[in-house]
Amino acid sequence: MKREMRTLIIFYEDKNFQGRSYEASNDCPELTSHLSRCNSCRVESGCFMVYERPNFMGHQMLVRRGEYPDNQRLMGMSQSDCIRSSRLIPMVRRANVSWFNSVCCLFHLPHMDKKFQSNSPKQHKGNFMMRIYEKENFGGQMHEMMDDCDSIQERYRMSDCQSCNVMDGHWLMYEQPHFRGRMIYLRPGEYRSLRDMGLGPVDMRIGSIRRIMDSC
Repeated sequence: MKREMRTLIIFYEDKNFQGRSYEASNDCPELTSHLSRCNSCRVESGCFMVYERPNFMGHQMLVRRGEYPDNQRLMGMSQSDCIRSSRLIPMVRRANVSWFNSVCCLFHLPHMDKKFQSNSPKQHKGNFMMRIYEKENFGGQMHEMMDDCDSIQERYRMSDCQSCNVMDGHWLMYEQPHFRGRMIYLRPGEYRSLRDMGLGPVDMRIGSIRRIMDSC
């Protein structure tokens, strides 16, 4: 039986993987408790979200397996070039994934316990469902989503999305249509405002939404 590769990200104090390092295979809410700074990183396996502030706040970027020698380029839209927290993104279970015309399609799975475990589950079972709301605190228009949306303005005639309820799956919200601009990572849970989504006091509109379906 083939052994499953452990998810792993390595953070370095200086650019080009220099200086002291710290390895993480799970959520890390406060990287500065391990390193004085972080200016480069390497993902050995898995997918992670990295954040400019502690406790998964502020500007955030998705990193897959690969090398990131300069955080200033990675976090280019941010005022800060340091990573201060990171979050593991559970992988989609490969047994339930088939590829068709280079698009990842997931088969429906039997009902699973939807209780979200806060200690970063290693796998997501394959279902996707969320409700998006035009205003904060679940106000205004509401639409239920089970697939990607490259423009919420065109599909739903919504001027914005300011709150949501993620019932199943892991998602990325983008600032602009067609999955461009700043992004927000969402795991199952209720988000009454963009602040709850991890942005803090940032002015941002949501233009498109995508499921995280690759196994990185």
